[in-house]
Amino acid sequence: MGNSTTNLVTSGGIPTNRLEDLQSLLATASVKKQLEAIDELMSLGEPGYTILMNFLLAEKDRLFEAPIYREIAVPGKAYQVLCKLALPETSKFLETHFPQGVVRLDSDTEIDYAPLQVLLARQDFLQADKLTLQKFCELAGDATVQRKWVYFTEVKLFSPKDLQIINQLWLAHSEGKFGFSVQREIWLSLGKNWEKLWIQIGWKSGNIWTRYPDGFNWSLTAPRGHLPLSNQLRGVRVMESLLGHPTWIQE
Repeated sequence: MGNSTTNLVTSGGIPTNRLEDLQSLLATASVKKQLEAIDELMSLGEPGYTILMNFLLAEKDRLFEAPIYREIAVPGKAYQVLCKLALPETSKFLETHFPQGVVRLDSDTEIDYAPLQVLLARQDFLQADKLTLQKFCELAGDATVQRKWVYFTEVKLFSPKDLQIINQLWLAHSEGKFGFSVQREIWLSLGKNWEKLWIQIGWKSGNIWTRYPDGFNWSLTAPRGHLPLSNQLRGVRVMESLLGHPTWIQE
């Protein structure tokens, strides 16, 4: 016979030890296992939601005190799934403790990144990509806002803190699949070979460039590093300036 712990169940018929296992996975496992645990917790109803809320509360100080939260994809997904529930208790919890999401939005330039957070939390990646380019223009100044695209020389002058905010937002709401740091990691792993990068992240097939916007995959089924892609539209020099920005070296 099993011990009494393994036989205990919640009022919803869920084995208590399974909830404990998932709670442990959420706190200590690899990112992949943590993301899988979130999916299972969401399928368990109220007990699962409670564990996710407790997890976010436990991570709150680290999320907002550390300059860069390394595994932002996990709290990002927990926040995202609770948002989608739109239940009174989960909505109140998020409004009270995470009114602007799980990424610190305190910009050096006073640019408002809350609208980008909202789009990414909804996984509206197409509109989020467009807004990312707009935020880049705002970082570069009024003349660039009027022009609606950036020069590669302007990218080098972007606030490191602001660039990290944008990157963290993309990481948080894509299960860690999308973001400039992801593209940089792939680029470096390929020996900074642009042609190999374009193919691996799905921006090119053979000698044919992927058509914007319909040729791109605006979902989590896209290749790792597929998004954001705003800078690809202006060529290699902008992308090189972005992936070579000092903020990544300072991490």
